[in-house]
Amino acid sequence: MSNQYLVEPCLDFVEQVASLGGDSVKKCYQCATCTVACTIAPDNSPFPRKEMIATSWGLKDRVLGSADIWMCHECGDCSELCPRGAQPADVLSAARSAAITEYATPKFLGKMVNDAKMLPLFLGIPAAWFALMAFITMTMGESMEKLFKGFGMHWHHHTDAPIASADFVSSWLVDVTFVPLLNLSILIFLIGLIKFVKDIHANAVLEGKTDKTDFNLVQYLVSVVKAIPTIMLHKKFNECGENKSRALAHQMVLFGFIGCFIVTAIFFVVLYIGGVAGPYDQINPVKILANIAGVGIVVGSFLMIKDRLAKSEPSSFKDWALLVLVFGLGATGMLTQGVRLLGYIDGLVGIAQVVSYFFYYIHLILIFCLFAYLPFSKMAHIVYRVAALGYAEYANRK
Repeated sequence: MSNQYLVEPCLDFVEQVASLGGDSVKKCYQCATCTVACTIAPDNSPFPRKEMIATSWGLKDRVLGSADIWMCHECGDCSELCPRGAQPADVLSAARSAAITEYATPKFLGKMVNDAKMLPLFLGIPAAWFALMAFITMTMGESMEKLFKGFGMHWHHHTDAPIASADFVSSWLVDVTFVPLLNLSILIFLIGLIKFVKDIHANAVLEGKTDKTDFNLVQYLVSVVKAIPTIMLHKKFNECGENKSRALAHQMVLFGFIGCFIVTAIFFVVLYIGGVAGPYDQINPVKILANIAGVGIVVGSFLMIKDRLAKSEPSSFKDWALLVLVFGLGATGMLTQGVRLLGYIDGLVGIAQVVSYFFYYIHLILIFCLFAYLPFSKMAHIVYRVAALGYAEYANRK
């Protein structure tokens, strides 16, 4: 006797997917061309046909609780061959965005982040905050120095450079903003991941995608580690046909961010433990890594934007918001440094300082957006995809 399943359609979910760029799901007539076309779908319960059906029926829990929507790399092979133009790749992308909102805490913030009308607010908050931080740094230096001396510390990090970003917004104020903000984002991710992994395991057991009915956390974590080389090298992406060239751009951005994280961690220790303040020499090995990483982010995101503009179908706000954020981070970081170096030229210190501080101000706003809204934006797919591909390794879904 077959298992019974009570179908409880959620029309709000269908509308949500449509609003996130998956409105083409209504064109699907379940021919399964997409599943046949997908070169990376596993033989056991392949995708994306079942996800297209479940989405069109409003089976929210089945879709959002499935690891399969994260195994899709949006290469576009299925969309290119779809006889109805149902764009399965876009539908699964929209489903992933819905999943990010579902697992983020609080959920209302996830919905707001993906709403273009809320953009002025989300940019205005960090803009006002860092304007205040700049005011404190540039007008209250003596008072802050006295305050810090009371704790045996120095407010000002001394440097011989003609232009230093810390003279515009103190490194103390930058780090007292970003360190707690990053930790809060990590906490939000951990809360979401606990429920996410629980749900994808329950879904896999329900749909017969794994024979491991009992979840073993240690084995799962080992599987996540095993999956990392595949993710880093974009092996699955390279199996795609239609948009295989996108793999290089994604890798440039990925490794660019990894490089920037390493550089930031090193210079954080150098500043607060070693007592050596920046700006640092361009021939410094860590600085060289920073420049390479920055160029990788700028070039990689530029290629992504170029690819996005070449698409015949219009992209959603969440897609453009991510691309502009990533490109803006890289560009403003490199421009801040480039203009700052002009300060070493006689007669250019004044104008170079103003322009460099302007780019640094924009850069700080974008970093704030990255950290504060990371668990709610499309960029959160980095975390959830790693978790899902790790589960696929754990469940032996090849």
